[in-house]
Amino acid sequence: MAAERDALSRVPLASDNERMILDILRRHGAMARSTITSHTNLTQQSVHRLVEGLVARGLLRTGAPVGGTRGQPSPTIELAHEGASAVGLSVNTDSVILSITDLACGIIVEERLDLQPRDREETLRTIALRLDALLAEHHISRDTIAGLGFSMSGFFVSEDRAFNAPEPLSDWSLRDLRPELEHTFRLPVWLENNATTGAIGESMRGVGLWCRTFAFLSFNYGFGGGLILDGKPFHGFHGNAGEFSGIYMPCESERRPALQYLLARLQENGIGIDSVDTLRRDFDPAWPGVEDWLAETMPQVDRLVATLIAVLDPQAIVFGGQLPTELGRMMIERVHLPSQRVHRYGIGPKEARLVLSETRGDAAAIGSALLPLKMRYFR
Repeated sequence: MAAERDALSRVPLASDNERMILDILRRHGAMARSTITSHTNLTQQSVHRLVEGLVARGLLRTGAPVGGTRGQPSPTIELAHEGASAVGLSVNTDSVILSITDLACGIIVEERLDLQPRDREETLRTIALRLDALLAEHHISRDTIAGLGFSMSGFFVSEDRAFNAPEPLSDWSLRDLRPELEHTFRLPVWLENNATTGAIGESMRGVGLWCRTFAFLSFNYGFGGGLILDGKPFHGFHGNAGEFSGIYMPCESERRPALQYLLARLQENGIGIDSVDTLRRDFDPAWPGVEDWLAETMPQVDRLVATLIAVLDPQAIVFGGQLPTELGRMMIERVHLPSQRVHRYGIGPKEARLVLSETRGDAAAIGSALLPLKMRYFR
């Protein structure tokens, strides 16, 4: 019974057609009711009924009238920011980020907590106390919270979505975290690895606003990624789609683009950077060891980019995660694209755009908070 009740707490809070309306307004912003209809396969009467029901439930609201039209101006319809909220928790090897978002996917809070997450129980107690304080500070009622999205480095190894996380997170690994998280935070919980939540954050607040199919490369202490196909995250059969490190043989492991190896190279050269968070904040392209790391790593990045283009044919490949912005630019400039090969008749296929993450803030943390909203209110 408890498992059944927990599953019910994570079901969508809107019908399929209601979620379609909410998602249209999320992607396009405020618009006239008649314009909403043009984005659907529904009649104007059906859209009117759905919108009125969502307004009555506090999920939509009327905005300023549309100008420049004949007759009585029609009011716009928009998402009610305060209609719902969600919490995100992103656990990295050396940091924890707590986020709260509103129904319009706006960031209410994004706070990096000053703690090392090696001890799971102590970390969760600290986070729960801080979350209670933030909810009170921002006057957010728990009744409006759709749930908590939890993300962490690593891949899934069981049906209950137990993580196999990097060694610094061994206390979080190989266990069913959902019951503990739901008990601690008193909220429905969704679990994803931080590469997939990074892709979700990017799809809802970044590159996804102009691109429907893309691959998200998540450069963290480890290396992974996520796939967005036609606007939706693709998980694969076992939930590990986007585990890009898997394309490399064991002998290539230390040449894959995981930032732990850049940290080690910098330390060998006397640069006192001991965490990925510090690397992201203080990165200097002139540090000794950066160019050596790029020379070793970029052939593996080239292979991955060529594989994604050949297999997925994405519109874009996004360089994100905890990657320092300037390092991301350096990597993109050095990628050898398949189009640089010689093709028949001198014409090659169209290829993906290589771009930096366009999500303001930490895409994985924001994506964690957006995950409950996507699962319960959007498509």
